[in-house]
Amino acid sequence: MSTWLGDFGAFALCLIVWVLVFSGTGLFIGAFIPFITGDTLIFTAGLLAARDTNINIVVLAVGIGMAAFLGDQVGFVLGRHYGRPYLDRRKGPRLRRAIEKSEKFYGELGWWAVVVARFMPWARVLVPAIAGIARMNYYKFLWANLVGAMAWGVGLTLAGYYAYTIPAVKTASYSIAVFFIIGSLVAGLRSWLRNRKS
Repeated sequence: MSTWLGDFGAFALCLIVWVLVFSGTGLFIGAFIPFITGDTLIFTAGLLAARDTNINIVVLAVGIGMAAFLGDQVGFVLGRHYGRPYLDRRKGPRLRRAIEKSEKFYGELGWWAVVVARFMPWARVLVPAIAGIARMNYYKFLWANLVGAMAWGVGLTLAGYYAYTIPAVKTASYSIAVFFIIGSLVAGLRSWLRNRKS
């Protein structure tokens, strides 16, 4: 990233980071190369912004949050308009049960799943598309996506920015990520147990 900054300048660096973050979920690139489109990228971008005064940290961080938000929106729309009709043409009973379970899960815990997925590399790529396939309420998804994208995009970028001078911030940012991951596992287990009972 330092090379990009030297070769292309501060604004071009921001643009490259935004495009990579958007592509991570919007174009599903994060499923194949999550380290180039995810946490490492934006944390490093924050570190670089702290080191180089030509990069405006507010513009960089908000831009990353918006790119993450738009990427998830595209993933959701693709899942709803292309993934669901494709699956509806398949008539297998196992597939029908899986779709029903997904719809129930996203109806009950979809908001939290979308927010928490932001902090999990492969989940952040798959969850928006699956939410679209499961026909999660669009406005509920929109709100959850905005919260998750801003918490992840702006939060981790700022964590990188402040970690340049305060190393303890780096540890705190990972602690927050671990909290969200544990929360998602608990929510998933709770849903599974409830489904098993019914």
